[in-house]
Amino acid sequence: MAENNRAVLKLKEKFAASIIDVVEFRGEVTVTVAKDSIIDILSFLKLSLQYNLLTDLTAIDYLGKKEDRFMMVYLLCSIPNKDRLRIKTPVSEADCRIPSATQVWGTANWLEREVFDLFGVTFDEHPDLRRILMTDDWVGHPLRKDYPLQGPDREPYKGRLS
Repeated sequence: MAENNRAVLKLKEKFAASIIDVVEFRGEVTVTVAKDSIIDILSFLKLSLQYNLLTDLTAIDYLGKKEDRFMMVYLLCSIPNKDRLRIKTPVSEADCRIPSATQVWGTANWLEREVFDLFGVTFDEHPDLRRILMTDDWVGHPLRKDYPLQGPDREPYKGRLS
């Protein structure tokens, strides 16, 4: 079914070498693409295929489960076509950076700041990359799977105090 999706067909035509995987699950289409093509692909989806809304942007930490530790996830919506599409791209821990999608959608600004703050992924050419949820002096990135459960320099949880 995903193979019949117009956006998937157009992406395969234009970016065949950058498409890593296409999966459909429960009516949702996910296209995994190469990191070095992410901005070209997102721009093409917005300008040529009318995916005019970035509804969310986040990361997944696959610590110890995959070769590339992180996966960036972009959730797109085409309002004119009433269609949704998920774009994913792997990001390695050794090179934990990716181009900023703010050049495509202004709404990526605070979403990327959140991913930077909580996962430690750096967004190249971001207009204002700084922490957004944690204080400036916070150590580490709380949504990484190897982050201490109680936070840095905290006493371990001892159960409910009554």
